[in-house]
Amino acid sequence: MRKTLILASTAIALTLASMRVSAQSEPTKVELGGHFTSITIPDFGGRSEAGFGGRVTFNFNQNVAIEAEGNFFPNNCYSCRAENVGTLAQGFFGVKAGKRFRKFGIFGKARPGFASFSGGDFNIILQPSPPGVFPFFIVNRSRATNFAFDLGAVVELYHSRRVFTRFDAGDTMIRYPQRSFNGLNLDPFTGTVLPFPITFPGETKHNFQFSAGVGIRF
Repeated sequence: MRKTLILASTAIALTLASMRVSAQSEPTKVELGGHFTSITIPDFGGRSEAGFGGRVTFNFNQNVAIEAEGNFFPNNCYSCRAENVGTLAQGFFGVKAGKRFRKFGIFGKARPGFASFSGGDFNIILQPSPPGVFPFFIVNRSRATNFAFDLGAVVELYHSRRVFTRFDAGDTMIRYPQRSFNGLNLDPFTGTVLPFPITFPGETKHNFQFSAGVGIRF
């Protein structure tokens, strides 16, 4: 009888332990998270810009999820390359897939989206001026939204069934289309300043991005 009670108690203890492990690693369907993020854009002179964002994740199962993320970088960069001027907003939607363990999870992510610079599109507009006077001109800037793709890795640390921390690292690829704008050209013979077209070829830039934040499961 005593041996039976010991075996039964052991079985119950093991069952409860396995339930606690499962409860801690098995995800619920919906997760909400907030984070701080930084992006290192070569055209920013190699320095990193800091921002913040939020994320919504829907888990199909322990291994596969879809998620949407939005980020904002408040620094208004005027010394950057022309198409990177202004504040930066990002939006991504895609897949996260990997493996969950008892205390942590490791995933890969692939999420298309956009990168929008508040002053990324511009043109120089020449204003009328009297003869012999250097002409006045204005630079007209507007928002430019480009296709972007976030490809990288995710590490999650599970503190309880509800609360976890998350770290993201990867390559944010931004596709800049071909753009044309007006420049100014001084005729050395007549002293006349005339606009002339300048074209930037299309290209894809690779930018390292890192994020760290917390999440809550529902």
